[in-house]
Amino acid sequence: CLKMVSLISTSSSFLVKSLGLLCSKSFARCTCVLPAIRCFSTSSERPPKRPLTGYIRYIRQQRPVFIKQYPDVKNVDITRKIAQEWKALSSEEKRPFQEAAVADREQYKEEMMKFKAQLTPAQTAALEEERREKIARRRTIRKKRELTMLGKPKRPRSAFNIFMAEHFEEAKGVSMQGKMKSLFDDWRNLHASQKQVYMQLAEDDKIRYRNEIKSWEEHMVEIGREDLIRRKKTKPKTTAEAKGVTKSNVHIVKSKGTDKSADTKVAPGSELICQKQQKIMKFKKCLKPAKEA
Repeated sequence: CLKMVSLISTSSSFLVKSLGLLCSKSFARCTCVLPAIRCFSTSSERPPKRPLTGYIRYIRQQRPVFIKQYPDVKNVDITRKIAQEWKALSSEEKRPFQEAAVADREQYKEEMMKFKAQLTPAQTAALEEERREKIARRRTIRKKRELTMLGKPKRPRSAFNIFMAEHFEEAKGVSMQGKMKSLFDDWRNLHASQKQVYMQLAEDDKIRYRNEIKSWEEHMVEIGREDLIRRKKTKPKTTAEAKGVTKSNVHIVKSKGTDKSADTKVAPGSELICQKQQKIMKFKKCLKPAKEA
C-alpha cells in the first residue's frame, strides 16, 4: 500500500510539473504572439463590418436559387448570371435592396463613431495606417487589372523562370515550396552549355518585350493615355552645363611657359585675360635691362 501511495504521489507531482511547464510554454508563446496582433482593449475588439451594397445583397439572396436551378454550373458562372439579371432589373425592383443598404450604412457610421471614441491615439494611428494600406492594395489591383484589359505586354522572363515553367510538372516535391527548392537545385547543378539555351531564350524574350512595349506605348499615345507610358530618366545637368559652358564653346589656349605640351581649357572671355597677362610679362622683361644699366 505504501508503495502504491508513493507511486501515486510521484506520478501526481510529475503531472503537476509537466502541466506547469506546458502552461509556462503556452504563456510564453502567447506573450510572443501578442505584440504582433493589433488588439483593441475595448468592449468591441474589432471595428464594425462594412455594410453590404444593394448588389451584394441581391447576389446573396439569389445564389441559393440559382444553385438549385444549375447544380453543375461553377460559382463564377452563377455570379455572372446573377449580375446579368441585376442589370436587367428596373429601378423599382432594385429599390428594396438599395434602401436596406442605405439603412445599414447609417447604422455602420454610428457604430464606427462609437468604436473610434473608445480608441487610444496609438490605436487610432494603427487603424488609419491599416486603412491606407488597404487603399494602396486596391489601387495596385485596379491598375494591374486596367493594364491587363488594355493589353500591356508581359515583362520578359528570366532564364530560370523559363526553365521552371518547362520542368515544374516533373519536379520533385508535393508542396509548392518543395517543388521550387527541387527546381532551384536542378538549375544550380545544370551544365553551363544547357543553361546557355535558356539564357538565349531569355534574350529572345527581352527583344520580344521591347518590340511589343514600343508598339503598345505608341497605341496608348494614340488613344490619349500618355499617363501609362514609361517615363524616360533624364540625367542631371552638371554645374558647367548649368552655367552655359559646354565643350563646343571652350577654346584650347597653349601656354608659352616652360611646359610647351601643357594645354589648358579656358572658357570664353578668359582668353583676353591671358593675353593681357602675357603683355605685362613682356613689359617687365624689357624693364629689367634698363634698371641694371
